[in-house]
Amino acid sequence: MAGFKFKLQPVLEMREREEREKKLALAELERERMWIENRIRGYQRNIETEQSSLAQMLGTQGGVDLRGARLQANAAVSNRFSAQRAVLELAGVHHQIERARTELAEASARRKAVELLRDRQQEAFELEQRRRESIEMDDMSVMRYSRGQGTLR
Repeated sequence: MAGFKFKLQPVLEMREREEREKKLALAELERERMWIENRIRGYQRNIETEQSSLAQMLGTQGGVDLRGARLQANAAVSNRFSAQRAVLELAGVHHQIERARTELAEASARRKAVELLRDRQQEAFELEQRRRESIEMDDMSVMRYSRGQGTLR
């Protein structure tokens, strides 16, 4: 007897590929998010270092190096602007991540729908196989009984 063959197997494989692609896209966005977050942390460390250096320069008892203090302040401001740009980039990436998660969930649902159809068709096929086997067994029993009846007469 022939085994079960799902006629929509190419569709299922296409849905699985689509889902895999969505997972890869989401992973790439997550990598980008982590990279931006690391940049922001670096800017924050730089800002803290610059502020600390500026405080030390201004807190010294002798002559204040105004040129050095101005350079320190400018460096801190530059780091703040860079951090703010990175925060805006991060917000955009978060939005893209949410959209990618939604697309992945939809792709997973489409794949699962085809898998469910396959499972139902396979169950129906197996049920039909068992029904046919049962009929064949009944037929063989009837023929065996009939042969037995013929020899007893």
